[in-house]
Amino acid sequence: MASDGARKQFWKRSNSKLPGSIQHVYGAQHPPFDPLLHGTLLKSTAKMPTTPVKAKRVSTFQEFESNTSDAWDAGEDDDELLAMAAESLNSEVVMETANRVLRNHSQRQGRPTLQEGPELQQKPRPEAEPPSPPSGDLRLVKSVSESHTSCPAEELRKLSWSGIPKPVRPMTWKLLSGYLPANVDRRPATLQRKQKEYFAFIEHYYDSRNDEVHQDTYRQIHIDIPRMSPEALILQPKVTEIFERILFIWAIRHPASGYVQGINDLVTPFFVVFICEYIEAEEVDTVDVSGVPAEVLRNIEADTYWCMSKLLDGIQDNYTFAQPGIQMKVKMLEELVSRIDEQVHRHLDQHEVRYLQFAFRWMNNLLMREVPLRCTIRLWDTYQSEPEGFSHFHLYVCAAFLVRWRKEILEEKDFQELLLFLQNLPTAHWDDEDISLLLAEAYRLKFAFADAPNHYKK
Repeated sequence: MASDGARKQFWKRSNSKLPGSIQHVYGAQHPPFDPLLHGTLLKSTAKMPTTPVKAKRVSTFQEFESNTSDAWDAGEDDDELLAMAAESLNSEVVMETANRVLRNHSQRQGRPTLQEGPELQQKPRPEAEPPSPPSGDLRLVKSVSESHTSCPAEELRKLSWSGIPKPVRPMTWKLLSGYLPANVDRRPATLQRKQKEYFAFIEHYYDSRNDEVHQDTYRQIHIDIPRMSPEALILQPKVTEIFERILFIWAIRHPASGYVQGINDLVTPFFVVFICEYIEAEEVDTVDVSGVPAEVLRNIEADTYWCMSKLLDGIQDNYTFAQPGIQMKVKMLEELVSRIDEQVHRHLDQHEVRYLQFAFRWMNNLLMREVPLRCTIRLWDTYQSEPEGFSHFHLYVCAAFLVRWRKEILEEKDFQELLLFLQNLPTAHWDDEDISLLLAEAYRLKFAFADAPNHYKK
């Protein structure tokens, strides 16, 4: 066990890299967005209750999702783009993704491959049994043919859960985030109005970045952006200017939090996805904006601002003074891991590694500093299709992510080595398959624990 002096000195050095060290600049103009409460798990044939009831066990992600509130009106079922997206995101793609995760992982664990079917029952693990790495009894989705009554928006959410094809991702993200209406006829006017509104903010507020009252905010943004990744994108002058404008305007309009380190990372996935609609890039890390027309860049900037704002509406307590949202989520993660993998939890505790020392960044940056950008984009496909994905479901993803490294964690016997490992996890070569397996395990954990009365406590 590390001595108190060595541990404090190491934590002081490590903590200097964490995004929580930034001073908070402003307080609230708009209250945090209050997401719609979703119904609890019921069988697909049951009538959805108006108030939550005790959960009943169901067998698929689709049955879970079909009984939750939706962001669009059910009557808007004449949406041509939703139909196009649903055609691209067809049920065969969804089931192939789900079955590949189940099949591949079952083979790695030496278990029989689970067959496709509605009754992939999950058996509770005895409390005393040490949990294994992500198991094969994962339920993801059924074919959309089983739910003919779903409106296109609901269907789009279900299909997007297992990943969105690149050609339809930009429009699908705008729909899933609630930025664009489902009604195709209203879309052009909505885009024009929101883009005009954003640039009115620029005209009204951006010149104030050099005023004394806003200097600290702008200076911190200006310092942080060059430190972001991928470097090849961020160091392009046009991109730097766009990100500075987006972050400064958001901070001015949301003084409850102002600008806090970590928010800057949330701009990148939206910007990259939206710009890839106009350019060819083999790797998202190497996007070059130099050939994109100025008017297109303006529209992408506005779209990125609004979609990022929609995301932050649901997690703004992560960035208000003292960041209570993150403090709470880290505590919930600790209690959840103590339930699902007591051996890992006890090992961290014995070596005096505190969850806040590594999981603060996981919550603050939504794992963006832990996985490559291509993996973040795939992760966000699911987050945007999952109810309260960036707030609630992210907790289960973090739990699955920690337990994913149980073997390596248990092999480390030193405080410094443990913390270094957890702050520099070997994910550089991760791809969609790794993320699919992580999400499948996170969904299994959510399914097992989310509606238990004493979910986080023994």
